[in-house]
This record gives sequence, structure tokens and C-alpha cells, in this order.
Amino acid sequence: SYIFPSSSHRGKPSSTMHLSTLFLLALAPLQTNAFAPQPLATPRVNAAVQSSTSLQMGPPKPNIVLQETYGEGSRKYRRTVYTHNEWVKHRSSDRFIRNLSSIFNSGVYKSLSREVLATTVVASFIVAWNGLTGGYTDLDGVQHEALINFLPMLTLPLTPFTLLSPSLGLLLVFRTNTSYGRWDEARKFWGLNINHTRDLNRMATAWYGHDGIPIDPTTRAEDLRQVSLFTWAFVRSMKRHLSPPDEDEAAFVQELNARLNPSQAGAIVAAVHRPNRALYDLSVAIDRLPMHFMRKNEINKNLSIFEDTLGGSERLLSSPVPLFYTRHTARFLSTWLLLLPFAMYDPFKGSWNHVAEIPAIALASVFLFGIEELATQLEEPFTILPMQGFCDKIGANCDEIVSWAGQGQDDYKSADVVRENLEAMMPTR
Repeated sequence: SYIFPSSSHRGKPSSTMHLSTLFLLALAPLQTNAFAPQPLATPRVNAAVQSSTSLQMGPPKPNIVLQETYGEGSRKYRRTVYTHNEWVKHRSSDRFIRNLSSIFNSGVYKSLSREVLATTVVASFIVAWNGLTGGYTDLDGVQHEALINFLPMLTLPLTPFTLLSPSLGLLLVFRTNTSYGRWDEARKFWGLNINHTRDLNRMATAWYGHDGIPIDPTTRAEDLRQVSLFTWAFVRSMKRHLSPPDEDEAAFVQELNARLNPSQAGAIVAAVHRPNRALYDLSVAIDRLPMHFMRKNEINKNLSIFEDTLGGSERLLSSPVPLFYTRHTARFLSTWLLLLPFAMYDPFKGSWNHVAEIPAIALASVFLFGIEELATQLEEPFTILPMQGFCDKIGANCDEIVSWAGQGQDDYKSADVVRENLEAMMPTR
């Protein structure tokens, strides 16, 4: 869940409403503890929102195990593919209310429970300590002297935090932008896979045949079917190559055995580098097509692009953002937030015993730690990309393309194909 500030709230709230809101927000880290996994009890389930797209990943809906609503287990539910219905909801005018109302259900915020709890405990300790050493006000509004007058109050000046804020902001911005860039690059690699698998099968289907040699429809259908199957086998092997073994291995073997003959499926499964083996099989299937070698060369250019997308994806998977940068950002942010309660004590002197500092620190921790958490979740993009949906889409598209009649077919001529396609498209234009 993402929180966007609304520009419509321009009036100043009353002090009572302000304190009430802050106290409610202070409960955020306590609420997250309720979502800790229960090892002995039967797992509870939450209702999942049904998606209108068939490319939504994850286990069968509507039941989701509670332990998978945050942390590593929640990544499979972030593999969303938008259609028109999702975009309408995404830009609806009630998105601010919807996002705010789901703040306690956010998987990102649940993952930060320990960090937010730590800063909230520090803030609570500062308020209690300074009340004991500097005096406090009781519930009747009576001011009392310090109970422990031989120990100092714990405060820090706010100026160092003000000076360091721009540097921390730059670190977080760079961290987030870099991680999003990695996600975007991975998505573009799969976009290239989708585009060029269509291109490859289109050319193979349209160019099948050479020098007017009669074409056997059965042989043609089987040759093109092999091209389509090995095209799908490559992207499916690439998906398995980029996914955790415990999540995808069994499904991968089952799908290959369902679509390929046992020897073909076994060769890919037994290969050390499965995408390379599937790409080799696809190259052999293309080489067997009866067509001019110049046309085969054009088709094989797509295979070189597949090698590039595969190699680029392997680079992203094996090379994170430099660890010293990630660690320095995490240390900077953690130290800044853990020491911030010392500097925020005096600014909250207008509240009863400075107690409003506690929810304020909790809220600041949620949002600032949340930025770093978003960057960490985006840094490895493949387990949040709907790669299974991409593979299914590629397989369906390729199967449809190779089913079309091409040159040399008795029931179709090239001009007829072009004319009929144009006529079919006319009502939609």
C-alpha cells in the first residue's frame, strides 16, 4: 500500500483531534505484532481481491494464508497485470481514502514492525526519563518537580538532524530510483521476449516454403508446432531459471512434460543451463524449416535478442546494488531515526508531558523505513514480475500464429490473407 498526502486538508485541526490522531497512529507498531506467524495454531486466512485479469499470479483465490500477507511470502501476490478495469480503480477519486484505510493491512508496513517498534520504544523511554529527571504534569494539570534530580535530561539539538536531512533524502532517492530502474529493465527484457517471440513465429509461418516446392499441410503444421513449442519452452525455462527452485521446479517439470514429448522435456530438464538448451532446440527447429537461408537468418536474429534478454536478466539477478551503498543507507537511516527522539523532545513541549512525540516518531519511522523497504523489495525484480503470465501469454500467441495459413496453401493466397485481415480490422478502426 502507498500513502499519498491529500492537498485538500488545509485547515488546522484542533489540539484534541491532533492528539487523538497521533495516539491512534502510535498503535501502528503494536498492530503489526498481531500479524506475526502463529506456529501452533491453524493458519488464518484473509480474503483476497479478485482480479479481472487471468494473468494475476499467486495461489488460488480467495484464500490467502495470513503468514503470506507480508515479508518474503507476500511477493507472489505483487505480480499484478493491469487491464482497463484495474486502471479505472487505480485512478479513481477515492484512492486516497482507500489507501489510508488499508494502512494497517499494508505488507510493507507489517514488514517494518521491529524497526518501528525500536524507535517507538526509544521515544517512549525519552518521554519517561525526562519526566522523571525534569519534572512532569499529572492528569489534573499540576506540575511536579523531578523525582530524580541528580541525573540529566536526555535531549539533543535539532540542528544536526536538519542539516543531515538533505543528505539522507538524496541517499534514499538514489536507492529507490536505482531499484526501480532495475525493475523497469527486467520488465523491458520480458517485453522484448513477448515482442520477438511473436515476430519469430510470424515470420516462420508466413515464410514457410521455398522455390514453389509443394507443401504437405501435415508436415508444415508439425514443423511450425515445433517452433511454437520450443519458443514457449525457452521463455518458460527462462522463468524457471530466474525463480526460486522451491516455488517453480515442480510446476516447470509438469508443464514441460505436458506440452513436449518425453525426450524433449527430459533433455531440457536435465540440462545444466535450461534456457540455453531450449534456445538450442528452437534454433534446430528453425533450421529444419524449408525456406531460403536469408529468411532463416532474419528469424535467427530474434534468437540473438533472446540471448541478450537472458544475459541481462542474469546480470540483474546476480548483481545487487553495491552492498556498501545499501548498508550505509540502512545505517544512516537507522541511526538518524533512533536518535531523532532525543531532538524531538523539546519541539513537543506543547503536548502533555511531551507525549505526542511518541506517535510522531512512530509515524516518521513508518514512512522513512518504508521508503528503504520499497527499494529493497524492488531491487530483485523477478519474483514480483508476473513471469508465469508472460509465459502463458507467449505460448497462446505463438500457438495461434502458427495455426494461420501461409504461402503455398491451397485455401489461401497471400493477397487474400492481407485483404481478409484488413476487412476484419476495419470495424475496430
